[in-house]
Amino acid sequence: MKTLLLIRHSKSDWPEEMEDFDRPLTELGRTNAPKMAQLLLNKDVRIDRFVSSPAVRARETCELFSKVFGKDFTTQEKLYRPSEDHFLSVIFDTENQVNSLALFSHNNGISNFANSLTDEIVNLPTSGVVAYEIDCDSWSDFEMAKKKFLFFYSPKNLS
Repeated sequence: MKTLLLIRHSKSDWPEEMEDFDRPLTELGRTNAPKMAQLLLNKDVRIDRFVSSPAVRARETCELFSKVFGKDFTTQEKLYRPSEDHFLSVIFDTENQVNSLALFSHNNGISNFANSLTDEIVNLPTSGVVAYEIDCDSWSDFEMAKKKFLFFYSPKNLS
């Protein structure tokens, strides 16, 4: 069994004359990300690997989560402006010893991918987390494996 977590970047700012890629987190975003990570830890959610879009807001979110979990993270260009095929490519490239994978990305791509996995419909808000149990031993079998919705959390769960 594998576990896949899809996490949308935290609330971001969009200062004038700034490229989309370079948008930083707002103060609320910098507050919500570690709180969401702590929520997962408190619920005994295990994450073996953190992979983020290289865009500033996603990378900052992933870094805040990874600090709470005490793990390193990597970035993957395919998670910026992602299609379903981009997500699948990152998943297929994951080593099989990784049992729980967290991907940090952007809407609409991340919500669209989440909604392609099961009948459970989610629209990931900023800092939103959705998780699935994947009935496979190898990430290369992900696409055809049975997928089960596990949970969905948003910052609203924090209040």
